[in-house]
This record gives sequence, C-alpha cells and structure tokens, in this order.
Amino acid sequence: MIGRLNHVAIAVPDLAAATATYAATLGAKVSAPVPQPDHGVTVVFVDLGNTKIELLHPLGEGSPIANFLAKNAQGGMHHVCYEVDDIIAARDKLKAEGARVLGDGEPKIGAHGKPVLFLHPKDFCGTLVELEQV
Repeated sequence: MIGRLNHVAIAVPDLAAATATYAATLGAKVSAPVPQPDHGVTVVFVDLGNTKIELLHPLGEGSPIANFLAKNAQGGMHHVCYEVDDIIAARDKLKAEGARVLGDGEPKIGAHGKPVLFLHPKDFCGTLVELEQV
C-alpha cells in the first residue's frame, strides 16, 4: 500500500538557523520558506534528490508545532511521510484494520498541493505518519 518515503519532517524552533545549517553547513539545496496557514506551519524543504527533509516552524496561534516545541525545546523529528496512490483507499483500508486517522478523517491539501492524512502515532510504533497521495 505505501510507496516511497516522501519526507521526514523536523520541527525547529528557529527556521532561519535550521535552514542555514542545512544550506551552509551541510551544503544542501533548500527552498524558500512557505507559509501553510491551514496547517499552522511555515515549511522549508531540503532536497536530497531521492527524498526530502521538511523543516517545520510554528505559524499562528494554536500551531501543532508550537505544542511540539513546548515539549521539545530544541526541536526534533515530528513525522514521516509515505506516498500512496489512492489516499481514500489507503484510509479506508487502514481504518478497517483499526488504525486511527487524525482530524475529521478527510484529506487536506498539504504543502506539496496534494491530499494528505495523518495517522495516530500510537498505532505506528510511536511515530506520527503522514500519507500523501501522488
């Protein structure tokens, strides 16, 4: 059902510093910051050729990343994102097997302009999982 790893998301307390670390220190190609108000984050994508790192920073009141950073002040891995061909079929199969889909269970448009869903970390070895339709 799942396809390739699309990205690993890292919550960061200072987006400019994190971007500089990846660009200058590691020599990676990084995008400009992209606000995602529907998700309460600003993102920067680090292109690794075969996958991406997504740097997440809180945007606005009630950002889920602000809550994460309150518990993890230095930041850290937030979620992994896997590609799926059909997000509705994947959702329905996972729900039938007992997995919990977060939110209202309906896909939202993610940072890549494609439908995404999040799955409860307690159902996936303590890791928040994002599914993105490709």
